[in-house]
Amino acid sequence: MPFVVYLLALAVFAQGTSEFMLSGLVPGIAEDLHVSVPAAGMLTSAFAVGMVAGAPLMAVLSLRWPRRRALLAFLLTFLLAHVAGAVTPGYEVLLVSRVVAALANAGFLAVAMATAIGLAPPGAKGRATSVLLGGITLACVAGVPAGALLGEVWGWRSAFWAVAAALLPAIVAVARSVPAAPANPGGPTARGEARALRSPRLLVLLLLGALVNGATFCTFTYLAPLLTGVTGIGPGWMPVMLALFGLGSFAGVTISGRLADVRPMELLVGGGVALAAGWAAFAMAAGAPVAAIVLVLVQGTLSFAVGSTLISQALYAAGDAPTLGGGVATAALNVGATAGPWLGGLAIGAGLGFRSPLWVSALLVAAALVVAGTAYAAGRAPRGVVARP
Repeated sequence: MPFVVYLLALAVFAQGTSEFMLSGLVPGIAEDLHVSVPAAGMLTSAFAVGMVAGAPLMAVLSLRWPRRRALLAFLLTFLLAHVAGAVTPGYEVLLVSRVVAALANAGFLAVAMATAIGLAPPGAKGRATSVLLGGITLACVAGVPAGALLGEVWGWRSAFWAVAAALLPAIVAVARSVPAAPANPGGPTARGEARALRSPRLLVLLLLGALVNGATFCTFTYLAPLLTGVTGIGPGWMPVMLALFGLGSFAGVTISGRLADVRPMELLVGGGVALAAGWAAFAMAAGAPVAAIVLVLVQGTLSFAVGSTLISQALYAAGDAPTLGGGVATAALNVGATAGPWLGGLAIGAGLGFRSPLWVSALLVAAALVVAGTAYAAGRAPRGVVARP
């Protein structure tokens, strides 16, 4: 795998840290800016909505740009949005800065995916995708706990400054290492790429990716109250448990990187069935600390192994739309990341308890299996969408 792909993953790590770290900073933001905790929590929703809308929009905007210029423009915009957020005295500016950062993040991921799979050897899109998504999982392992620690010691603004600082080496690396190839005037147009996105197999794979990612974030969002309120693990152990889930997610993308290009069907079918069963088992065994700890690691691994493979297969299916393909794949992931926590919150709000998001996760993956089976029988997906070394 070309070294530049790992440099792109470094930038994804910094941006992933920003996306997820807000969960630990909400109380400090609410107190400092004199807003309610739900209002501060809306910053996370604003980022998610910006990612969903921004991924295809930014992909179209940057379609005719040289990729190095597009990557640098998105990274610089992301950095400036964090500087603005770190110095603002008002909630409204911070809210706008989160939307701008999300748009830049979505655009960067779309172009980074197209760049990575374009530089990867033939038949290695799964490996390239796993390297990029590995940056997000490392953000869960190291970046998010570090951001929470900075917020606790020096205030929430220090975490924003840290993300901006972490982007500087990524910007230098992209400027020095991404090939300075000009935009291809004879390359696909936005309309041409959009036509390529009509593939039924691609649409099914994107739906499956949204369902699986929705299941992942449905439980991940409420992992702390589940483990403290049902399992009985002390609040002081939550950073360890979140890091354990992050380690599982990193293992998952690593497994996907090794198998997604050569044995995708085995990984999707076997991993999907195990994932649905694992969420149900977690729901039933959540009161047992040892079982819960093991399942946090196992489900993190399965979730990202299956999810990463679905995205890499979507990129194979979108071979004639490399940039917009990355954009819609990013949007699908974030649709799931937005809908999953909402559904889990509805279940908790209905009085079903903190185990209920686990059952919702199991149902979402079960729905994905039904969709995949129906589509397979109709000859639309995911068979045939495999790597050809």
